Amino acid sequence: MQPPTTNPAPVRAFASDNNAGVHPEVLAALTAANVGHVRAYGDDPWTARAVARIREHLGPDADVHFVFGGTAANVLGLQCVTQPYHAVICAQTAHIAVDECGAPERFTGCKLLTLPTKEGKLVPEQLPPLLHHGGDQHHSQPRVVSVSQSTELGTVYKPAELRALADAAHAHGLLLHVDGARLANAAAALDVPLRAITTDAGVDVLSFGGTKNGLMGAEAVVFLNGTKAPDFKFVRKSGMQLASKMRFVAAQFDALLADDLWKRSAAHANRMAQRLGRAVEGIPGVRLARPVEANGVFVFLPRAAIAPLQQRSFFYVWDEETCECRWMTSFDTTEGDVDRFAASVREVCSAKAMAR
Repeated sequence: MQPPTTNPAPVRAFASDNNAGVHPEVLAALTAANVGHVRAYGDDPWTARAVARIREHLGPDADVHFVFGGTAANVLGLQCVTQPYHAVICAQTAHIAVDECGAPERFTGCKLLTLPTKEGKLVPEQLPPLLHHGGDQHHSQPRVVSVSQSTELGTVYKPAELRALADAAHAHGLLLHVDGARLANAAAALDVPLRAITTDAGVDVLSFGGTKNGLMGAEAVVFLNGTKAPDFKFVRKSGMQLASKMRFVAAQFDALLADDLWKRSAAHANRMAQRLGRAVEGIPGVRLARPVEANGVFVFLPRAAIAPLQQRSFFYVWDEETCECRWMTSFDTTEGDVDRFAASVREVCSAKAMAR
């Protein structure tokens, strides 16, 4: 008789904060919600409480809707404020342009107008050249400026930068959308309330990410500053994002926003990224691509070192041509994880340098 097989404990690596588990406090909230019967599709006390919790952070007029996918949050939020003849302006590196398999174009019908950026951040001066054909029936009409916070390159928009973009967009009748998959990391890095980089900065549509900060398939679409989306409930249902057991999505947001769990988790992930960035500076052949601002460390590595390091602790190559790699930290990354990985980087890269 064969002995039962056991699965080894998964290794905490640096490929993505999506790879982390669920925060224990969130699991406890899910367990607490898993009692008895309540009405489905969001007509339950947990959803009402979570909506109220988000309004505490973003303002009493925030129009909150829960979904379970980050791409869905972006697509459905944009779909509710655009028509198929519209265009969405975004960075070339934006998640909606690079990593959503054409879903924004498919489901909104909009054209994405992508712009080159310095460190992943749009600036107001880039908008006017795209706005010369307003009213011309032969051209897609810009309607939304979309930014990622933090950006896909790990950088963070300061409140004043967002406000400047919002003002520039609003001056031309455009809206500002924020893909906030890592909104908590950005706010923690800036040491500001969530409201400071959303409502108070003039953001109109927000994809409020939870999954990358210790939740399990929980995201929210939030309309701010008087932006109206009366048809969102129909768009969400036809977009297959209406959770029947909504209480289990909502209970996670309730836990995340209680007792500043969002900030504690994000700040810890950010600190681990800072620790990792400091630990690899000075290693032969390793160079930081840019300063570490949130929970992403972007580095240039010797090409020969990438595969051996990935075998020890998997991560993604961000740019194959330049050998720029991305290391992400999470709420559950430990100092030991960082130090062990940094030691591996030093060992592998030093060996490759000696072999040349």
